[in-house]
This record gives sequence, C-alpha cells and structure tokens, in this order.
Amino acid sequence: MIIACGEALIDMVPGRGEGFLPIPGGSPCNTAVAAGRLGAPVAFLGRLSTDFFGVILAGHLERNGVNTDLVVRSAENSTLAFVRLEKGKEPEYVFYTEGAADRSFCEADLPPALPPDTDCVFFGSIAMTMEPVASTIEKLIRREHSNPKGPVISFDPNVRPFMIRDREAYVRRFEGWTASAHIAKISAADFDFIYPGLGPEKSLAKILSMGPRLAVTTLGNEGAMALLARDGGPLLVRAPVVDLPLVDTIGAGDTFHGAFLSWLHLNGKMSRDALADISEKELYDALYFANRAASIVCSRRGAEPPTRAEVEAL
Repeated sequence: MIIACGEALIDMVPGRGEGFLPIPGGSPCNTAVAAGRLGAPVAFLGRLSTDFFGVILAGHLERNGVNTDLVVRSAENSTLAFVRLEKGKEPEYVFYTEGAADRSFCEADLPPALPPDTDCVFFGSIAMTMEPVASTIEKLIRREHSNPKGPVISFDPNVRPFMIRDREAYVRRFEGWTASAHIAKISAADFDFIYPGLGPEKSLAKILSMGPRLAVTTLGNEGAMALLARDGGPLLVRAPVVDLPLVDTIGAGDTFHGAFLSWLHLNGKMSRDALADISEKELYDALYFANRAASIVCSRRGAEPPTRAEVEAL
C-alpha cells in the first residue's frame, strides 16, 4: 500500500466572472487520488476538518479508492487555496492556512506503526513549509527511513516560493528530507528555485549524491528525465509526453508522481531492493506511463487524474 502524507485542501478555482468554484485538492491529496484511480492501493495520513469542506475532502478521497483509516478529524477549518490561471503561465496560488486542520497535524496524530502492507510513503508540498505538520512528517519519514525493512520513501517538494520566508533555511531542510528519501521527484520549476542556474541534469546528479536511489524531474512539454544510482555509474533515462490539447496544468505534477508510484507498485518494483534493480526499459516505461497520465490531466480542467484504462488507451 502507498501512503500519502500532507495536506488535503480546497482549491478555489476561477468560475464565472469574479467567482470561484471549490474543488478538492492539495498535492498529496491529488497524488493519492491519481494512484487510486490507476488501481494502486493507497491511503491518506493527515488531519481533515469536520467542517463541510472536510466532509467534501474525505468523500473525495474515499470515492477514488483512497483509504481514510489513518485520517484524524478535528474541528479546525479546512485550508483554502485560491488559484489564478493565465494562459502560458504556471498557476498562481494564495493559501489561507492559519490554524487549519491539515496544518495542525501533530506528533500525537502519528500511528505508532504503519500498516504491515505499507510499501511506500510519499510526502512534500506546502505541508513542509508549515508547523507543526512539517516537523511531524519529518519525524515519521526519519523513523521509517531508519527501518532497514521499511517502505520506499518518495519526496516531491512541489515548491511554492511565496510560502517560504527564508529560502536558505528551506533548502537546508529540503536537503535533509531528500537524504531520507529513496525517490526524489522534482520539477524543473522547483530546481530553478532550489538550485538556480544549475540546470536539470546537474541538479539531478546533486540530488542523487545526497542518498536517493532515484531522482526524477519533470520538464513540462519536454517530458521527464530520471537518474538512477547503480553500480558502474548512474543511468540517465528520458521519456516524452503525449501531445494533447492543453487546458491547464493544475495537478499535472501530482498526477505524474501518483502514476509513477502506481507503475512501480503494479509492476512489482515498489521495494528498496527492487528499485535498485530496475532496468533501463522498466524505468522508461514508468516515466512514459506517468507522462501519459500527466498529459491527460493537462487536457482537462483542474486536477482530474485519469483511470488506468484511459492511460493504457492513449
């Protein structure tokens, strides 16, 4: 089972005129839904409000095959993220998080042990820029990383610069989180913020030197690239996207991450040993599967990940 850690929130997306429509979102939530729709067993670990937005979020997870047994419910409000979309630009966000339920996820909310069938834990996004949730997830990740029989840990920072007041302090923590991950999935836009001017290939090599087995970067319409650590030197693999009409890019990176992890799980590669032995063809197939899923979500409005049948039909 794949476990998502972090925020589940309401994206307020542009509607008619100056109005906004409430849509379930949040990077870990979107990634979990993508994995669920693609047929991988997945659960969500975090805190959700008991307000009516929290009810919407819990229902959204459950309808898409995401187990909510590890979710803690509380009376704090749900986080709201207002989105502005402009053609040819990355989506812009304004977050309302103060005192919100997902932000308030604390050490007491952590289970003493993860379910025995857990083979992957993923984390990242704005949850790692807020307290106490960031330190809570950090504690969980370090605990699971130190277990030699523990799950694969996957990290997607999904950087939102306006949520980061001290860039240098964030980069230091980012490198610590990266060192505790086996997979690091980082977009080209993230690299521009974290290591400006270094470029994707050198950035991937830098990430790999910190300890992950696999570093992956998404490059927009140029596809995706991965660097795998192995005996004899790292293996670089690239895979293209599929050319579909672009509606918006909301949820594209989250869908890619969920699809990539799903491919690994569904093809028997979701363990630390199996990840070390993945072949060049298998890595290409995983990247291309994830790219197809991301291409489909970009052809739709909002974060609406595809099903496995839709990806395989493309």
